[in-house]
Amino acid sequence: MSNIVYSTEPGWQAQGNQPSGNSPFPTDGVVRLRRETKGRKGAGVICIYGVPMEQIKELAKRLKSQLGTGGAIKDGVIEIQGDRLEQVAALLTKAGFQIKKVGG
Repeated sequence: MSNIVYSTEPGWQAQGNQPSGNSPFPTDGVVRLRRETKGRKGAGVICIYGVPMEQIKELAKRLKSQLGTGGAIKDGVIEIQGDRLEQVAALLTKAGFQIKKVGG
């Protein structure tokens, strides 16, 4: 079986090698919460993975306003500033999401 890596044909797309996003977590309907500090000079953020793309903007806006904190959306992941894991978990559960805390 030949595994083509490069082609000069215009408009060529590799079959089956489409990126599925940068998320290390599956998209199985479970929203995953993780506290991260790496690359942020020790400042902690809560990263929320697995939110459907059509709801991500509205959910991020609602979480930021209810918590009174900043945040961002990067590569389909909602980042909420501060160490507010329990508050974010409570708000997501109240909004009807099934959540799972991951990573220590």
